[in-house]
Amino acid sequence: MMEKRAGSGWKKALAADAAVAAAPAVEPRIVVVSNRLPITVHRSSRGLESRRSAGGLVSALEPVLRKRGGIWVGWPGAEVSRGQLEALTASEPYEIRGVPLTETEVASYYHGFSNRTLWPLFHSFAGRAQFSRRDWEMYERVNERFAEAAIEAAAEAALVWIHDYHLMLAPQFVRQVLRGARLAFFLHIPFPPYDLFRLLPWDVDLLRGLLACDLVGFHVEGYARNFLDCAERLLGARVDWPAMLVEHGDRSVQVGAFPLGIDFEYYEAAARQAPRSPIQAERVVLGVDRLDYTKGIPERILAFERLLELHPQYRGKVVLLQLAVPSRFQVAEYRQLKREIDELVARVNGRFATASWSPIRYLYRFVPTERLAALYRDAEVALVTPLRDGMNLVAKEFVACQVAQPGVLILSKLAGAAETMHEAIQVNPYNIDATAQALHRALSMDEAERRSRLAALRRRERRYDVHWWLDGFLRAALGAPAGIQPPTDREFRTWLGAFLAGYHLALFLDYEGTLVPAAQEPVSLPRPVRKALEACAQRGDTDVSILSGRSLREIQALADHPAFTYTANQGLEIAGAGVPPFRHPDLSLYEERAGPLAAALGELCERGARVERKGATVTVDLSGVPRAERPRMAERAQVLITRAGFQARALPAGIEARPPIGWDKGQAVLYIARSRYGPTWSENVRLVYVGDDHTDEDAFRLLTGLGITFRVGSAETPTGARRRLPNIDAVRALVDWLARRPRASA
Repeated sequence: MMEKRAGSGWKKALAADAAVAAAPAVEPRIVVVSNRLPITVHRSSRGLESRRSAGGLVSALEPVLRKRGGIWVGWPGAEVSRGQLEALTASEPYEIRGVPLTETEVASYYHGFSNRTLWPLFHSFAGRAQFSRRDWEMYERVNERFAEAAIEAAAEAALVWIHDYHLMLAPQFVRQVLRGARLAFFLHIPFPPYDLFRLLPWDVDLLRGLLACDLVGFHVEGYARNFLDCAERLLGARVDWPAMLVEHGDRSVQVGAFPLGIDFEYYEAAARQAPRSPIQAERVVLGVDRLDYTKGIPERILAFERLLELHPQYRGKVVLLQLAVPSRFQVAEYRQLKREIDELVARVNGRFATASWSPIRYLYRFVPTERLAALYRDAEVALVTPLRDGMNLVAKEFVACQVAQPGVLILSKLAGAAETMHEAIQVNPYNIDATAQALHRALSMDEAERRSRLAALRRRERRYDVHWWLDGFLRAALGAPAGIQPPTDREFRTWLGAFLAGYHLALFLDYEGTLVPAAQEPVSLPRPVRKALEACAQRGDTDVSILSGRSLREIQALADHPAFTYTANQGLEIAGAGVPPFRHPDLSLYEERAGPLAAALGELCERGARVERKGATVTVDLSGVPRAERPRMAERAQVLITRAGFQARALPAGIEARPPIGWDKGQAVLYIARSRYGPTWSENVRLVYVGDDHTDEDAFRLLTGLGITFRVGSAETPTGARRRLPNIDAVRALVDWLARRPRASA
């Protein structure tokens, strides 16, 4: 049994271990989507050729798809036709589909936004991150193309499983088309804390992209909690922390920690079968990394140099064998890193080498698995010291390959693998002296301690291998979706308790879609809502204002209470106790024009379009129109709206004609606040605004920093509101709590 479980994903998977052992394994057909395919295509003098792709993601998933089958969607690495790719991959036991990318797209989407923006930021190297709008826009376009390929491959698939930081927007594009599909995402790098993530100008966009999934997985619980914290603080989403659920509109998204393992049996067998190295006198400290600034290779070399300074007895007897796999050589930072490493190796070797011994042997090349397994097996110490790493499979591969004399693993505390690999000697790679002392401890450790530490590591990694990881993730991804509980009094107190304490409350609520369901025909206030609103108004420390796009006469008849203040025609009419009546001087003109405009728009509506008039505003709802025909109809509607002297405003699925007056619900709220409470109202009054549609966004923007705002309904639409509520029932619960909340003197 593992000493420490990492998050809800582990707990659920562990709970199901017994059932899985007793029942046949469920092997659903899945679609895997990642930036790179398990093979990389390149052109040579012999024509198109392919080779196995490097990297932890491919190492983890490729054996799994070989066993289970399915479809892998990704970029092949070169321009290649679908037929050519099929010919190259005909012998594979699963289908491979390519997503074509041009050189410009690779430069901007992959080398640009993915690796010059997200990679450094997510690994806590904020100073290296570059924020380019051009790269971001290319990232959006390429993510949409990957999503299109995933949609095409998803027929009859039980799950679409999208991977890693290159494709964080793709789930949202898939969800827009496959509304009922099961979507999952796994991030193979760290997810940064809130203070780092919010440096990204497109932070909210990425969060919304991931929350289109049913399950979002991370390597360790710390990354999962960073994600939940960002969703709560940046999106205003409700988070059930114990259950690790995020409420995203009318859906609940499960978040979990699923530490990735390796194919333990494969590496163990490779180590047993690999040919023995020639007998050599030196003891080997092994470093294996992709060439990347996050891997801490310069710091590792400096620590080895410090070991030779502090403990000269190792000179001539111990070597650091550093294998660096070439990576991203097109990026200037990586070329500079290689130069730095070359210079460090030359300096240390020049300082300590003798005629028969060099302290550092540096290999800059790809090494096949059988050769790598032998290096792992024969090394006395593995020095795995990344400056930051999502997991790090090298540490696990070393443990699996240690089938001869027991070696010692030195592991960075800043790698995700450190969360479970407790028996390793853990170090802070930035502490050069401490890492050098850890090397001395490892090289001088007696066999009994080495054997006991390695045995515990091997036992754990054998049990929690890549197949266990996959089974646990798929059970969570394909299981019955969990639902987050309705908002509770405790949550309302957390959101609003301290904010309202000792202040008068000015409560503003949109009507349709917020207090009552949105409908073409007017709907009166339900009795429970009316009672809660009346209770708020009778407290003496709360004023209630109701806002609507309907006329003043209509909304007064629907809500009908003398203590309420009414804002009609999207803020152009205001009436209520303690507020001077307001009617915008241009309202009558546009009310007269709205009728003929609505009639003209009605004539062009076809195939599911609907026209709705509310006072001086006219809306053309295109949600029932086939998606491909919406742009044409919206363009025709915009021409009519502009000719009529109205302002055309695009909606998520339609277009709205608004009087070009420069007055909206936000302006109406401030008018009420100044009129009722005076110019210094903010010293004594707190504003809370609840709304559900685009007209309320005007108020959300204007009230930023001046009050707390709530957006009701679907989470697919971006909002300026501070928090979200899923539906009308949640609004009713909020109003009921506001009516019952303790008074300031209590």
